[in-house]
Amino acid sequence: MCGIVGIHSHGQVNQELYDALTMLQHRGQDAAGIMTTEGSKLNLRKDNGLVRDVFHADEHMMRLRGKLGIGHVRYPTAGVTSAAEAQPFYTNMPFGISLAHNGNLTNADELKLELFSEDRRHLNTESDSEVLLNVFAHELLSQNKMRLQPDDIFAAVSGVHRRCRGAYACVAIITGYGLLGFRDPFGIRPVVYGRRRAAEGYEYMIASESVALNALGFELVADILPGEAIFITTDGKLYKRQCAANPVYSPCIFEYVYLARPDSLMDKIYVHKARLRMGMKLADRIKREWADHDIDVVIPIPDTSRVPASELASELGVPYREGYVKNRYIGRTFIMPGQGQRKKSVRQKLNPIEVEFRGKNVLLVDDSIVRGTTSKEIIEMAREAGARKVYFASASPPVRYPNVYGIDMPSSSELVAHGRTIPELEKLLGADRLIFQELDDLIDAVLHKHATIERFDCSVFTGKYITQDISPEYLSQLELFRSDAAKQARKQGPTSVIEMENAGAR
Repeated sequence: MCGIVGIHSHGQVNQELYDALTMLQHRGQDAAGIMTTEGSKLNLRKDNGLVRDVFHADEHMMRLRGKLGIGHVRYPTAGVTSAAEAQPFYTNMPFGISLAHNGNLTNADELKLELFSEDRRHLNTESDSEVLLNVFAHELLSQNKMRLQPDDIFAAVSGVHRRCRGAYACVAIITGYGLLGFRDPFGIRPVVYGRRRAAEGYEYMIASESVALNALGFELVADILPGEAIFITTDGKLYKRQCAANPVYSPCIFEYVYLARPDSLMDKIYVHKARLRMGMKLADRIKREWADHDIDVVIPIPDTSRVPASELASELGVPYREGYVKNRYIGRTFIMPGQGQRKKSVRQKLNPIEVEFRGKNVLLVDDSIVRGTTSKEIIEMAREAGARKVYFASASPPVRYPNVYGIDMPSSSELVAHGRTIPELEKLLGADRLIFQELDDLIDAVLHKHATIERFDCSVFTGKYITQDISPEYLSQLELFRSDAAKQARKQGPTSVIEMENAGAR
């Protein structure tokens, strides 16, 4: 999960890229970067940290000049977490290309070998985003043109689709030519585009979520469809083409559960309305299976679960109360690296209002239960605040399987629901009762009447991966490289591959 943005303007884009990235900060808090182009000159600033910390007015922003630019906020899933891994990435052959990417390539290792042995291209980082950039650059070079036309650029994107597997929503600058946006043939990660009328003609923006467009006065035109690409020339002409042979509309359903902002419109679905319906479906299940419930109050875990929790309380006819005060200066614990840091941050982030818990049977509502760190601590905090009974409801089904498409759920062993029954989870988390959303209800809540989507990627709930290229061996390697233990081992500097593998297996 990362955030991407690209802007083609008639004025300077540096401030607007900054503003757009702040609107997408929820998608990544680890690093940020902006690349702008002014004629043939490229200007880059990227580093670890929040947007507000990476870019300073005099030192950085004034140097990011140009009417065309792209930006990125990172939340690390693959590679390491150094500033060198921050995006955008750049290659100078051919033409000079910079690229920012949200997602994860599932065949990155194979592509690295191809790039080195066949394409004669060299990589500087472990990031799959740099792999994607170099695949696109090679496909563009293969067009064998001294001067590019939109058809050549779309042909290169088609080449990317043939070679790359996994999830990718991308923005790219082709120096001297324009701004490009494209999406993988399944449309797993979101990306939209919009326009804004100016005296000199339309200005364009591409972004992960529509909230970035809204904040800057751009009108949402459409989602970039699975396999589709749009190209905006330096003089403001927009071209669009389907570049994949067999696209299948399959967005990630977890975007609607947790990742996206509630005020976003993605794939023609209002995230807020989808979460309202999740609450309704959850209430229907409680009425159906626990009609004689003794719930005194419904309390959300801020912030994502507020919408489904309020609707659930309304449907049950039970009071809805805010029971936790959130410290907004602590980041989202789900995307924090390291289990120890997540656990410590829960109590720093949330503080219970004791009067809302004392002597009551409380139903806590969260969007999901992933590692269980937050849930267990919050349940314990509710009991310490005097709750008589603590029930816990999840607006989504149990997360039992790793995510391979760009969300930091790499290891089955780190998912609390993997291999456990509901009674076992209740005991482990300390809840008097756990209620999970049924998958069919979740799909119905999100899809609603928008039949253009053919299916959702629900792999974290089902273990069925829509790209159909995920083997047990792949998942094992993923765990060795991306689990918390493996990340910690890399920080400590293992001296050999064997040492890293052993660290990841403990």
